[in-house]
Amino acid sequence: MAASSRSAIARKVWLLALLIVLVIAIYTGGWFYAASALKERTLALLGSKEADGVTVECLDASYRGYPFRIGLFCSRVNLDDHTHGISATLGALRSAAQVYNPGHIVWEVDGPAEVRTSHGLSVSSNWKNLQSSLVANDGRLERSSTVIQQVATSLVSTAAGQALNLAADRTEVHLRQNGNDLDAALSLQNVRATGEGLADVSLPAGSAVVDVTLVGRADMVDGTDPNGLALYGTEGEMRRLAVDLGEGRLVTVTGPFSIDGDGYLSGRLKVQVEQIDAWRDSVAAAFPDIEPVLRTVSGMLSALTGGGQSASIDLTIERGKVLAGGFIPIGEIPPI
Repeated sequence: MAASSRSAIARKVWLLALLIVLVIAIYTGGWFYAASALKERTLALLGSKEADGVTVECLDASYRGYPFRIGLFCSRVNLDDHTHGISATLGALRSAAQVYNPGHIVWEVDGPAEVRTSHGLSVSSNWKNLQSSLVANDGRLERSSTVIQQVATSLVSTAAGQALNLAADRTEVHLRQNGNDLDAALSLQNVRATGEGLADVSLPAGSAVVDVTLVGRADMVDGTDPNGLALYGTEGEMRRLAVDLGEGRLVTVTGPFSIDGDGYLSGRLKVQVEQIDAWRDSVAAAFPDIEPVLRTVSGMLSALTGGGQSASIDLTIERGKVLAGGFIPIGEIPPI
């Protein structure tokens, strides 16, 4: 091969190498510029919530994932909704999106998490693993899915003097914008409940499913709802709430409900009960103080079916007061 030919090939190789280096340099500069701009936009967005009475802090915020991903990392997340009296804290947050598909974000967060409301409700939770994915379109978050493994949650109501502890092997939460409404679904596997206070609670392990629509609350998915995370003043439809304790003990609840500005629940719900006597005995063991009421309600349910073990009953809830059949008081739900 002539020297001129070898020289021409060498020049092409060097040009190709320089081109590759140039492309990498431009891509690297673009990635870090995008990360810097995204960080500024994120912090500006979080700061803009202060006008609505909401303060969000992403401590030690940084963007990582070079070269093919870009994600926000925080050592801790704090949220305060001063308008509605809600505050929350979370552990470390890690998120990532593919550079070629920035609308699909996956993230995970460490426990523990704590939520407190001005009505005296305190919720603390911890878990083994929490992972979630978000899908955004045209800058608007459309839906999210979250899976939590081995979660333990404690709910304390100072207003009711009641503490409730919940644990579940697997929890799934799905949120989706449906026009102006929010569709939400929750499932719990092998959930256990214990409590203390007004009554010592110890229910058998079971599973639970919640499928609900919140009217006009679609923007709760991405936090742009003017009411923030608060459910005050919300109306909704319980498409299905099912609790299954096994051995045929199944309760299903459907119907419309609302939460007023003071956090009280109201609604007209239809409750379907399978294995009436078994449910009565299980709940009476957990709440012995209301056993007489349970026997009255179970007797009424059995009478509706001619002594059968499957029946439905209408529940009326008026600002937290629960009435079976519209006139038998069976309990009271404190404000959230």
